[in-house]
Amino acid sequence: MSTIDLQALTPQRMLLASVAVAVVTIILKTAAWYVTGSVGLLSDAMESFVNLASAVFGVAMVTIAQRPADDDHPYGHHKAEYFSSGFEGALIIGAAAAIIWAATHRIFNPQPLEKIGWGLALSVVGSALNGLLAWVMFRAARAHRSIALEADAKHLVTDVWTSAGVVVGMGAVMLTGWLWLDAAVAIGVAINILWEGGRLVWRSSQGLMDEAVEPEVMAEIQKALDGFAHHTIRFDHLSTRRAGRRRFVDLHMHMPADWSLGRAAAVRASVEQALMSAVPGLRATIQLLPSDVEAHFGDESDLI
Repeated sequence: MSTIDLQALTPQRMLLASVAVAVVTIILKTAAWYVTGSVGLLSDAMESFVNLASAVFGVAMVTIAQRPADDDHPYGHHKAEYFSSGFEGALIIGAAAAIIWAATHRIFNPQPLEKIGWGLALSVVGSALNGLLAWVMFRAARAHRSIALEADAKHLVTDVWTSAGVVVGMGAVMLTGWLWLDAAVAIGVAINILWEGGRLVWRSSQGLMDEAVEPEVMAEIQKALDGFAHHTIRFDHLSTRRAGRRRFVDLHMHMPADWSLGRAAAVRASVEQALMSAVPGLRATIQLLPSDVEAHFGDESDLI
């Protein structure tokens, strides 16, 4: 898939596709549960409802994230994507808890399964749709640096693993006749998606707390600065943060005090251009200081 194709697959379009696929998989997996009575397939269908809710919420948050900066939000609205990821994680956790509750009751009150072949076929078709969409969404998420897309893709992959576990469980029931295996597999699947939901919530919280850029992005920033290495120029107090698709870097650039303002500004502009070329979507803020002036941060006196 070419870069041009991936750029055309915007977060909004991919999440709208996720909504459509979620509706189809809900129909397929609910029908699978209805014809079999399997609590494992019920857990699979419940997660598809979570897919639908999270995709709809994701569309709203991605739309907000793309709004331009305004007086109330001078740095933009990019962090809205973290709300989408966190909301999806919370829904996953809730679905996992409901699955565990339903499956625990079924362990102590097992019920025979019916039309297992039809149920498995419907579940596999729905999972195949989710797997294909997740594969495309991961590629689009990297191209657009969208945490909302990445979160939805991870959830779809979790859904695929859920279905795989359910298929294994139902196959085991068919071979052994042990009806409690259906509920046991559902609980195992729920624990797995519970872990994934916790990871999404944690990652969203870190993004809202101005987490530093990724190590590979930091390496590109440092490489760009190294290109201006000179005994008359020095960089320090470098700090970074990320907000959705955007990356921010703040630093001080020291240069000789006798340089003219025009010359200093020209060098700073060159550094900013190099940084933005090295890291697409980066916003660089560079404060100019004379070589013999140091800025201090973190001292108690700074709070006075």
